[in-house]
Parts: sequence; structure tokens; C-alpha cells
Amino acid sequence: MTEMLSNTPDSQSDDGWTVADTRLSSRLLLGTSHYPSLQVLSDAAHASGTQVLTVGLRRLQPESGGGNHFWQRVQSLGCHVLPNTAGCHSADEAFTLAQMAREIFGTRWIKLEVIGDDYTLQPDVMATLDAANRLVKDGFAVFAYTTDDLVMAQRLHGAGCAAVMPWAAPIGTGRGPMNPYALETMRRRLPDAVLVVDAGLGRPSHAAQVMEMGFDAVLLNTAVAQAGDPVRMAGAFSKGVAAGRAAYLATPMPERSAAQASTPVVGMPFWHAP
Repeated sequence: MTEMLSNTPDSQSDDGWTVADTRLSSRLLLGTSHYPSLQVLSDAAHASGTQVLTVGLRRLQPESGGGNHFWQRVQSLGCHVLPNTAGCHSADEAFTLAQMAREIFGTRWIKLEVIGDDYTLQPDVMATLDAANRLVKDGFAVFAYTTDDLVMAQRLHGAGCAAVMPWAAPIGTGRGPMNPYALETMRRRLPDAVLVVDAGLGRPSHAAQVMEMGFDAVLLNTAVAQAGDPVRMAGAFSKGVAAGRAAYLATPMPERSAAQASTPVVGMPFWHAP
């Protein structure tokens, strides 16, 4: 069984997290597609401080002539590689692609994506659960991309997924958390699951927002790769993730329905009670 991380805040001296039996210090996972150049990708990865890079097998065949240079650059960054099954539309297709990725990349990690709608890129959650069950039984550490549906997240966690990865909004939209209530509920109801927000974040403030909820990490691609300055944006997201995590550990003040003065008013000569 894959080791899971409790949502209990870590100590200030060691705020790392554990996923798939691997201890990580960075809570920002980064995608590798759509960058202007390999150099920009490398610089952005360094600026982000990430320790995990996702790679789409359908977009990359490291054994082919066109993919060798890209694959060598990714390897040179010294990060954990998280292959994904992007582009799959069935559980069978995702299972086969995951087995290929394990052979090619030499890792049991797999980011499971089974798309149900080509317009929104919304995952087919039933096919995702089917594939997840099969992959876990076959020894994979499954990082399952899903919606913000609580019941499906519970079932994926129960299936033994190393991480459940709900979207904040559809892939590539950059709209940020469209249903904060659902994400907050998921985090509260699954305190022992590794939860990583994947897809839909567009700004560092979005990353800070979900990290303040107690999510373990975020995964980004388009928000960095298609920014005007990807390297600077990668650094900004790193700071946003860190700020959100620090705020979560600090325990934000409760929201109130009425104003409360921070300056004492008792004894002031012109103060009147309401």
C-alpha cells in the first residue's frame, strides 16, 4: 500500500510531504509542455524549485529521434518524472499506456488521466476509477486526475491511489478555484489522503488559495508555460505556494459577520455604544 500523508500540519522545521513513499520538500509539481523552448523549460523548472515534472507519453517518445533531446533535457533537471496518460479516452487505453510508460521511464509513478469530454477535458470519473483499481493492483503509484466530486475522490483514495488530484477548473482555463466549497469539503472529509490540486490554476494567488485550504501540493503547466515570462511566473508560483502553506500552518483568523476594532475603544472620550 502506498504511504499516505496526514493533513496534520508538519513541524515548522520540516514542512516536507510524502507521496508514493517519496519525501519531497517542494509542493509545486510542474508540467513540461507548451514552453517556448527547452531552455525556458529548464529555467522555469529551476525557478519553481519543483522536484517533480510531468511528461505526456503521447506527446513524447524518448526513443524516437524527435524526443531524445527533450528527454535528455528533462533528465538533466534531476527531478522525479511523473508520466501521464493524457489523451486517453478509456480505462483500457490508459492501462496500456501506463505499462508502456513504466518500461520507458523506469518508474511506477503514473498520473492517470482518462478524458470523458473533449471540449472541457473533464475526466471520465468512472473509467478513471476502473483504471485506478487495475493499476494499483499492478503495482503502480497512481496520481489520479479527477473532478472536485467528493464521492469519487473517496473512492479513488479507497482504491489505494497515491494521490487524488481534483481540478480547480477545466484544464488550461486559468480560472482558479470555481467551487471552493467542494475543494474545502474534500480536504476536510479526506484528512489522511494526499490531495493535489491539478488543472485550472492561472495565478499565484490561486495556488495560495488552495494551499490555505490545506491541500498538499499543486500541479501546474499552462499557467507557467504560456505566461509572458514563464521563468518569472514559475518563481511567483513557488512563492504563492509557500505563502499559502505558511498561512495554513499559521491558522488564519475566523471570518466574522461584523466588524471588530483592532484598537481598544473602552475609555475613549467620544466613544458611544451602538
